[in-house]
Amino acid sequence: MNLISGEHLYLSLGHHALLQDAQFSLQEGEKIALIGRNGAGKSTLLKLIADKENLDAGQLNKKEIKTVYVSQETDYSGDSTVIEALSRPLGPLKKSLQAYWQATQQIAVHPNDPQLLDALNHVQQELETSAAWQIEQKIQRGLNQLALAPDTLIKSLSGGQKKRLQLLEAFLQEPELLLLDEPTNHLDITAIEELEKELIAFKGSLIMITHDREVLDKVATRIVELDRGILSSYPGNFRRYQELKKQQLIIEKEHNRLFDKFHADEEAWIRQGIEARRTRNEGRVRRLKALREERKKRRDPLGRAQARVQTAEKSGALIAEFKEVNFAYADYPILKNYSDIIQRGDKIGLIGENGSGKSTFLKLLLGQLNPDSGQIIRGSHQKIAYFDQFRSDLKMEETLFDTLGGGNDTITINGVPKHVITYLQDFLFPPERAYSKVGSLSGGEKNRLLLAKLFKEAVNILVLDEPTNDLDLETQELLEELISDFPGTVFLVSHDRALLDNVLTDTLVFEGNGRLIHYVGGFSDYRALQPPQKEKKEEKKTNSFKEKPKTGKKNALSFKESHELALLPAAIDALEQEKEHLNQELLNPLLFKEKYEEALKKQQRLKVIEQEIEEKMARWTILEEKENSF
Repeated sequence: MNLISGEHLYLSLGHHALLQDAQFSLQEGEKIALIGRNGAGKSTLLKLIADKENLDAGQLNKKEIKTVYVSQETDYSGDSTVIEALSRPLGPLKKSLQAYWQATQQIAVHPNDPQLLDALNHVQQELETSAAWQIEQKIQRGLNQLALAPDTLIKSLSGGQKKRLQLLEAFLQEPELLLLDEPTNHLDITAIEELEKELIAFKGSLIMITHDREVLDKVATRIVELDRGILSSYPGNFRRYQELKKQQLIIEKEHNRLFDKFHADEEAWIRQGIEARRTRNEGRVRRLKALREERKKRRDPLGRAQARVQTAEKSGALIAEFKEVNFAYADYPILKNYSDIIQRGDKIGLIGENGSGKSTFLKLLLGQLNPDSGQIIRGSHQKIAYFDQFRSDLKMEETLFDTLGGGNDTITINGVPKHVITYLQDFLFPPERAYSKVGSLSGGEKNRLLLAKLFKEAVNILVLDEPTNDLDLETQELLEELISDFPGTVFLVSHDRALLDNVLTDTLVFEGNGRLIHYVGGFSDYRALQPPQKEKKEEKKTNSFKEKPKTGKKNALSFKESHELALLPAAIDALEQEKEHLNQELLNPLLFKEKYEEALKKQQRLKVIEQEIEEKMARWTILEEKENSF
């Protein structure tokens, strides 16, 4: 069934045509990936489908289906909480669920308050008589996976946590059509792989904008390319698109060659001498006019960015030596007794979950942070270019011209003066945009501008923190070539698995709790060395995106029991972590010498924790058996 159909679609932004007599369609069950250069209008098209933008001309017809749109940026309001965001799919029952969460939190503090118990019982009955309890269970599983309390303020979350929350909220609404704009931004590799699986299993229709080549390959059933206002469709995944595009370009090149030869012959004929003009065929003249018009309309392939990294003199053979380095934020260890040697020419990837310490490691490496203990020895003659994922080096009110020129008309590239506008063109910024504000650029264009700013200086070390976020596929490929050809040293933080595989010589894996392991090779090499992972019971119970299959049978557990079961994995995990922490502290012999009473208290607390873990594990077993008994 055709869910969406559109013909003769027109939309412009100022003088820039985003859609120009474009055609678009979506069949039920299709998973379309929308690709194109930064600034081409992909996000605008997605907003059109989501009814958040209006066409200048044309008609976009859409079936009455439940559509959920997930924007590129998270747009949660100021002081909203996690539970407020996740309970939105409940509609009128939203207040009841929030009241339930508040009551449970209050009872935890005042367990014998009769008024609180009555209030909890009332709201619990209200939820049990509706379908809300099913959604509540899904919400709880999501909270466990995110390791978040319901009353957590969204503004306190990291970018990755906000993105996962945004995606979880979308899936909870059970859409028939899901619209995703750069869903992998800010996600670590593990979260991307989880999302990838969910999108493959998703039963509805999907339109997504993503520059993640692995996701494009595994999820998309059709690629739609937006190029200068025209939409072109290619069946299959991204790899198939690349094959078809290559064939298409070969055919177009040969067609254009023959066309240009014929056109040149006709132009030569009409420019012959007086005798020829007297006898010229009027039909042939009309044909030449038509050829000229066709040539005007021809869409030659867009140029490619011409970026090159200016290479400074070689750095010293030693880049950095870490000697028993320790660093922690509060009580969370980033590095524990870490020792390593990094040499000139290494291309090192940093991978790990969000918050594991990758950006902190780079700041330690650059000397922006000092270790708590240990020593970092840095080599000589180092010229460093640092790509900051937050683009803090860009000023939104500056023009592109001033950002690169700094008040000058020319810059020096490899010893040769070059006009700023010409250099901007090397990075695919047309002359008419040279005096545009940086704040007017798309996310990918800002990243391209930041790369242009970095590469105008001669360097021998590249430090790149998530450089591919928002970048179009062509610029990603260019960046990949630049890193591969760069003779110096590279440190790369990225969730782009294809990039990591294609450019790295070494991989540093942040495993958490201060543990950092050095592997030789790229991401796939690291993965190949890992033992097969057994599915953990906690993971089975708390996947943030997955839902239990609908069986048509009533849950054997009550609402209260289901809620208790959903909470148990997180509670046990918290106790296990506290137990491990206490054991580490009690291993310190100075604790008993200098703080004997405190040591005794910690020992007593350890016994209580062990008893609680045993009790909760037993309760989990009982509830799980009851749940599976039907």
